[in-house]
Order: sequence, then structure tokens, then C-alpha cells
Amino acid sequence: MKLCIAEKPSVARDIAKVLGATTPRNGYIEGNGYCVTWTFGHLCTLKEPHDYGVHFKSWNLIFLPIIPQNFGIKLIDNKGIENQFKIIEKLVSDCEEVINCGDAGQEGELIQRWVLQKAKCQKPVKRLWISSLTEDAIKEGFNNLKDAENYTKLYQAGNARAIGDWLLGINATRLFTKKFGANQAVLSIGRVQTPTLAMLVQRQKEINAFVSEEYWELKTKYREVIFNADIERLKSKEKAEKGLEYLKDKLFTIISFEIKEGKEKNPRLFDLTSLQVEANKKYGFSAENTLKLIQSLYEKKHTTYPRVDTTYLSESLYPKIAGILQSMVHYQEFTANLLSQPIPKSKTVFDDTKVTDHHAIIPTEIPPNSSLSKEEKQIYDLVARRFIAVFYPECKISNTLVEGKVGDVVFKTNGKQILEPGWRILYNKEKDKEPENTTEEEQNLPIFEVGESGKHFPIIHKGKTAAPKPFTEATLLRAMETAGKQVEDEELREMMKNNGIGRPSTRANIIETLFKRNYIEKKKKNLIATNTGIALIDTIEDELLKSPELTGEWELKLRKIEKGEYSADIFKEELIAMVTDLTKKVINGKGKSILSVQNSPTVENEKKTTKSEIVWSENICPKCKKNKLIKGKTAIGCSNFENCKFKITFENFGKKLTEKQILDLIIKKKTSKLKGFNCPNEKVCEGVLILNSEFEVELVI
Repeated sequence: MKLCIAEKPSVARDIAKVLGATTPRNGYIEGNGYCVTWTFGHLCTLKEPHDYGVHFKSWNLIFLPIIPQNFGIKLIDNKGIENQFKIIEKLVSDCEEVINCGDAGQEGELIQRWVLQKAKCQKPVKRLWISSLTEDAIKEGFNNLKDAENYTKLYQAGNARAIGDWLLGINATRLFTKKFGANQAVLSIGRVQTPTLAMLVQRQKEINAFVSEEYWELKTKYREVIFNADIERLKSKEKAEKGLEYLKDKLFTIISFEIKEGKEKNPRLFDLTSLQVEANKKYGFSAENTLKLIQSLYEKKHTTYPRVDTTYLSESLYPKIAGILQSMVHYQEFTANLLSQPIPKSKTVFDDTKVTDHHAIIPTEIPPNSSLSKEEKQIYDLVARRFIAVFYPECKISNTLVEGKVGDVVFKTNGKQILEPGWRILYNKEKDKEPENTTEEEQNLPIFEVGESGKHFPIIHKGKTAAPKPFTEATLLRAMETAGKQVEDEELREMMKNNGIGRPSTRANIIETLFKRNYIEKKKKNLIATNTGIALIDTIEDELLKSPELTGEWELKLRKIEKGEYSADIFKEELIAMVTDLTKKVINGKGKSILSVQNSPTVENEKKTTKSEIVWSENICPKCKKNKLIKGKTAIGCSNFENCKFKITFENFGKKLTEKQILDLIIKKKTSKLKGFNCPNEKVCEGVLILNSEFEVELVI
């Protein structure tokens, strides 16, 4: 029997149907020599600090940095997950071969590998690697199963990412929370989260510090066309009025008129980030919502795998393009012309060197039906129109530049006309909401003759300098993609993706985390850093934590691990060194506490650290004289209790000792007298304590 493990029950059902497995069982589907089971996304996670030692439940500076010798995994604490894992574990034990049918990406590989590792799988493993869930794609994938070893580097990169995020997130969050937090507020720090917040805070500071200045410009109207004076902005009204008087009694003369024909390149196909950007600009959808919608379209077989960071298609896909266009029945007015001639094969669309695991997001040959939600239809429409647009001719335009002169003052204007719309025909009804590389329409200009002159109507335009624009989700996603650099050119942006911060599939979650932590808020479409977010970034002095560029370098190393060009162990050692150095700097440094705010998360349950715990952390164990003391539920003891065995329980000789009495025992070797206790007239040994005839408890080691 061959065992297929999918990432979701719905995907498992699609695979089972293709394989001819039709008999439903508890937690799997069986038939035709296959068992098809599923996970629910992540079944396993990295172990938490307290799994490596009970003392790590205490958020205490003395235990930092927490660096496990070997990182382990465990099942997520959920009854449904535990039950499903037992089914998978049994199936793994009974099968002849495992086929990893997880999502074909880094996260999908990590999910499956952890499950197989937890199940102690020793069976041969194959990999199903597909870009869509259509029946044809699944059949083709099973006819071309890959060896699991081919994806070991992908797993190593995913595992290194998880460990890196654990090392920095766990240690830095505890470090800053205990050093600078107040009222139990958690100060959440993350490898990608913090530099993203830093970008928002920097922009917010620029906006807050901005002081608007008035300026004046000279303009004039000639033949119903507005011309702008080619001089610097004037900083006083008086100068502008003098300029206006100078212009009034002079004629306007055309000194240059030039028309240049040009072309506007087709927009690129969507990767996940560009789709999220476009959906935010056009519909106001959040990045997280767009990801959910495109993931749903993928699972319904209408679009290809969405968690991608390339805008290219593999050359092997070219023969299938006509079939996909033919199936797009709702777009026949646009596809009919394309299908009447050979589909162009451009290097800007088909390039194997730009495609690794998956190609750009495109429609499949299964068109959607009326059952889609309004939002799903909107996302599908974006993908469909972009897919068709890349095969249309370029848009032909004419750019016109006109120069005139009034006395000694030169005036300029320019305009653009669309000569042949080409790919723009797909967006004619959406002039105000076109793809990201379109520009605002300028003036339609008449034909001018060099040397012509005539009357004009000069005016003064008063304006104010504008503050930097706040980030929207669209512009923040672009900034994350380029590690904070403002890049408009698509080709240059494509080259910079390798060292952007975060991955396309995780950026939406990072933004949502900042909302949940109350570090940012949304005002209309704008993202605003809150006072808490600003205070947190101001508290972090180490630029490593805040720098988008350096975080981008880490991302580049993770991608190199994926390609086998960098060592996952070296990456981990670099993070350990950074966390160790950061811990020393912060503990020995100075800084102000950050007050908690309404709805901010707190150190909950066993993670709470009280003032008394801080007191104990400042005392050395009196027995081993090496380790710190920690407070538990029933006793105060050595942080290395497994070896040292020192502890003082709160209840002794039938009486409860207060923390002050136990502190006296540690420092003074004895307590004050115990009130209401009848002396037994002899010493009674209680491990490390005795009771003397004066009703005092003494410490004996």
C-alpha cells in the first residue's frame, strides 16, 4: 500500500478521486492500492522553551539567551491534531511507500517533513510536485513523482527559517519584555516583524516632524493649454507678484515642439506580492484577505499555486497557453483575437532561468462558476485580465514636449496620447484603476508651430509642500519586497526579490501581527505606527534588529540554503552569536520602560514573572554557588535543580514560610521566630532545614 499525505482534507479528496481511492475511513481514504490521508496545515511545531527545562517557564533575564543544544519538534496541543497524527503514524508504519503531497513550497515541505520525522518514518518517500490541483495536473504529477531527496535543501531552508525565527523571537521578546516592559505588557520582537515596524515608525516620524512650507509658482494658459514656468519654486508672494507683472505685458512664443512615439510595456504576470498590491490599490483588500482569496481559488482549481515570488512562466508551459485562453469563456471578447493567430512567446513572459519551484499565478483551464463569492470573482478577474494582457501587443503612445517663452522666462508642458491601446484595451473601463505601471493621463495637446506667438493668461499658483505619504499595505508590501528601498522599475525590483524581507507567503501575516500587537493601526488605507510601536523601536538600540537591509541579507542566505549554496548550520550559528551579543548589550544597557496600552498582550499563565521572581533571580544558589534561584509553585530552588537538588518548600514543620522568611534563610541562614508553633524541644531535619528551640528555622547545607 502507498500512503499519500496531503496538507488539507479537501486536497486529499481531490487526489484520492484521481487515484481511484473511494472508500472513506476514519482519517483517510482508501482504494486502488493507495491510502490518502491529510494534515491540517501544521501538526508539529518547534518545542517551546519550557520543553527543554521547566525553569524556562519563568520569563527571567538570568536564563537568557535560551539556546537548545538540539532543536526538537512536538505535536501542537490540540485533541483533533493528536488524533489525526495517530492515524498518520499507524499508516506510515503499515505502508510500503510514502508520497509527500504537501503544498509544493518551502512551508509545505517543512510541514510534511516534521510530521514524517515525528512519526519516525523509515519508508521510502516520493514527492508530488504540482502547480495546480486540476485532474490533469494531479495525473501528470503522479506520472512524474520526484525523489524526496531532491527537496532536502528546501526543507533545510524552511527548518533554518523556523529555528532562526525561534531564536530571535523567543529570546528578544523575553529580553525586551523583562528589561523594558511594564505592567506585564509583552514587547514582541521578530526577525521580520521588527524591521517592518521600523520602516513604519521611520515614516511616521518623518510625517510627524514635517513642517509644511508655502510656495508660489508661475503658470500661464496659452491656447487652452497650461504651461509651467521652468524656474525654482518661489518662496515669497512678493516675488511671485513681481513675476506676474513682468509676464502680463509680453506675448507667449513657442520655441520648441517635439513629438516622440513610444511604447508602454505590458504589465508582468502576478506573483503573490504584486497581486496583493493590486488588490489593495483597487479594492482595498488587506494582504491577508487577498492571500485567503487566491488560496481558495487555487483549491477550487481555478488558478495555479499562489505562494510564489516570480512573474515568469516556464517555457514548457507555452503549449498549454492556447488551451487556457480557449477555456476562459467569460473573456472571449479579448481572447478571440489572440487565438486567431500564434500566441507570442516573449522572454518577458517565458524564462526558465527566472522560474524555480513554481511559475507566476495564472488561470487554469477550469473557469469559475457563479458559486464564487464577489471577492473571489474580483481576484480571479485581476489574474485573468493580467494573464490575457501579457500576450497582447504593447501600447503605442506619443509623448509631446512643448516649450514657450515669455520675455526671458521659459515655460514647459507635456502631454501623452494613446495611438494604439494594445494591452490597455483590457482596462479601458477602469481608467482610474489601471495596473500599477500605468500613469495619470496628461493634457491632450494641439499642434503648435515653432515661432508662433500670441496672447496668454498668466496666473500665480499657491501651494504647500506635502509631507511624505504614509504607508498603505500596497506600498509596505513593496517596501518589504525590496528591503525598504523605493524601487519603481519592475525589472530592478525583480532582481531585488532575493533579499527582500520575509517571503511572499508570510508578509501578510507579519502585517496582521503588527495590528494584533497594537503596534500599528489603519486609518482609511493608511498604516500608522502607534505610540507603543514607536516607543518599542526607540527602545531597540541594536540596528541589527531594525535594519531591513540586514534582514534582507538573512533572507538571501535562506534562499542560498534552499539552493545548496549556504550552510543551514552556519546560518544558525550566526543567529546564536547575534542573540548572545544582543542579550549582553540589553541586560547591561539602560532604557526606559514601555507602558502597556489597552488590548496589548501580556505574559500569561505560566509565562508570568512576578516582582518576587526578579528578587530570586538576583540570588545565587547557596548550595552549588553557581546557579541562580527561581520560584516555583511550591518552592524556591536552584535553576539547575536536576543536578543541584537544592530547594526550600513554602510549607515546613506544619507552617507556611513567607518569601521574606525564605530570603532571610538564604541571606542570614535563619528566619525570625515562627508564631503559634509549639517547640518539639529537639531539632527536626527537613532536608536543608532544621527547627531550633527558639522557634527559628535554620538553613543547613
